[in-house]
Amino acid sequence: MTRRRKAAWLLLAVVAAGTVSSLSGCSNLGYYWQSANGHLDLMRSARPVPQWLADPATSAALRDKLALTQRMRRFAVTQLGLPDNASYTEYADLHRGAAVWNVVAAPPYSLKLKTWCFPVAGCVGYRGYYRDADALAEAEVQRAEGLEAGVYPVPAYSTLGWLNWAGGDPLLSTFIGYPEGELARLMFHELAHQVLYVPGDTAFNESYATAVERIGGARWLATEANDAARSEYAQFDQRRQQFRQLTLETRQQLEAIYDAGDAIDANPAGDRDRQALDARKKAALDDFRARYASLRAGWSGPQQGAYDRWVARANNAMFGAQAVYDDLVPAFEALFEREGRDWRRFHAAAAKLAALPRNEREEALKNMTQQNGKPGV
Repeated sequence: MTRRRKAAWLLLAVVAAGTVSSLSGCSNLGYYWQSANGHLDLMRSARPVPQWLADPATSAALRDKLALTQRMRRFAVTQLGLPDNASYTEYADLHRGAAVWNVVAAPPYSLKLKTWCFPVAGCVGYRGYYRDADALAEAEVQRAEGLEAGVYPVPAYSTLGWLNWAGGDPLLSTFIGYPEGELARLMFHELAHQVLYVPGDTAFNESYATAVERIGGARWLATEANDAARSEYAQFDQRRQQFRQLTLETRQQLEAIYDAGDAIDANPAGDRDRQALDARKKAALDDFRARYASLRAGWSGPQQGAYDRWVARANNAMFGAQAVYDDLVPAFEALFEREGRDWRRFHAAAAKLAALPRNEREEALKNMTQQNGKPGV
């Protein structure tokens, strides 16, 4: 154990203790404590990539993937204008299926996510847990409050560059096995959060990072990958695009249903109108699942059922969470084109948008989306 790591763990524990001591209520105390412990455990599991490469117990497949990530890391710095720091120079085997599990919640007749507020991240539309059982318990709490709730696994998260001095964000077993193109995209996405992050504006942050991953990932595949990697990713991405288009259309359908039902909330017209609204909502969700079943039937291979669990649990909260990652991406793609496909100019222009008051920022992004002329998928 290095002195740097010991100091990092001590500082994180002190910060966590100071944070929770300023909060009221046992639930907040418990939540922040599990967050601090969860991240400390993750850091303790990480070792520098060269150590894994030199370890005879490391499998050939893992050794190849780790070496590949270091090429991706250099590409991100030299070709995409992403930061050159300690992140993704270490690897941790977490022995579980996700880095964290996020809880999302939304009202029965809206896709607008409930938000939780945190000292650094600001107010965001999710709450993360390092144990799936804790996330499932929190989802039940939200349902007891009359909200629809969902839980989804997250393979990686960003510490926004705050902990690069302590080793940064490590590569994780939860995503190291991804297809090459998807592995590149995930790394580019998380590194983008270290370039730009607006506290409290999840849609801006995630759409910006998603645009970076899509454009950067396409460039990686075109210039650095071999034909086999491009073919593998093409099938993977085609299915994702088909699924995202389906969920986009369903979100739009649900939003239209809920907009039509606004008068019920403002001036309740009785159970009959409420039942009619519920029936339209159920019909939209039934249609979504039927269309997914038809889409899935055309797929084959081990990833055929990749979206089955998502579809089975789809509700307002899950659709709302997906919108956060997708809806503003066309605006950032338009911004990239406007800046001559120059990465440093693009990042600088995005930073200028981030500095605007929120209403001006949203209006500017809306205008760019219209110029792009395509929805985020």
